[in-house]
Amino acid sequence: MFDIDHFMVGLASQRAIFHSEADFQHAFAWQFHEVFPEARVRLEYPFYAGKWIYIDLWLDTPSQKLAIELKYKSRTLETLHGDEHFRLKDHSAQDGGRYDFLKDVMRLEQIKRMKPHAEGYAVLLTNEPLYWKSGQSGTNDEAFHLQEGRQLTGELSWNLKASKGTTKGRLDPILLRGSYTVTWKAFSNLQTQNSEFRYLALKI
Repeated sequence: MFDIDHFMVGLASQRAIFHSEADFQHAFAWQFHEVFPEARVRLEYPFYAGKWIYIDLWLDTPSQKLAIELKYKSRTLETLHGDEHFRLKDHSAQDGGRYDFLKDVMRLEQIKRMKPHAEGYAVLLTNEPLYWKSGQSGTNDEAFHLQEGRQLTGELSWNLKASKGTTKGRLDPILLRGSYTVTWKAFSNLQTQNSEFRYLALKI
């Protein structure tokens, strides 16, 4: 069995911060290959489920198959870590970020139905506290909030008052067949402003 929390501890010991989502994905894949040298590691792996779905990582070992979606949402941070300079952008638009993460969960559920023996993991890594803190009730994206302890299941939709600009490209509701408890874990802290990183990992 793959222990995502143990894996993330190992990853954080090697890379406490990433330049971008692509950097995070590459480091995750590299770490997996280091831990499981016999694994086949594939990025942007295609599945056909009525239409083509591309999964960030498909990890295939003799004993397990893993479909993994990774999100990296940053708040403004400029720092020197080791001998490497990091300049993270402020992604803002947390409503869209939450929606996209939950869409990853829904997509992984589709893969799980196609590949019942595979495990799926949706991982969100961020230094933006607005992702893990409780949001205000009545907001346009309340259904997608990811505060600690929340149960995620069923149909999740935008508030009817949400503008077309907010929902553009993200209009369809999220439909989750499973039930997931939101539990945020510490990843790293560089002891400077905006440098505390936490991650949310949901097993599908």
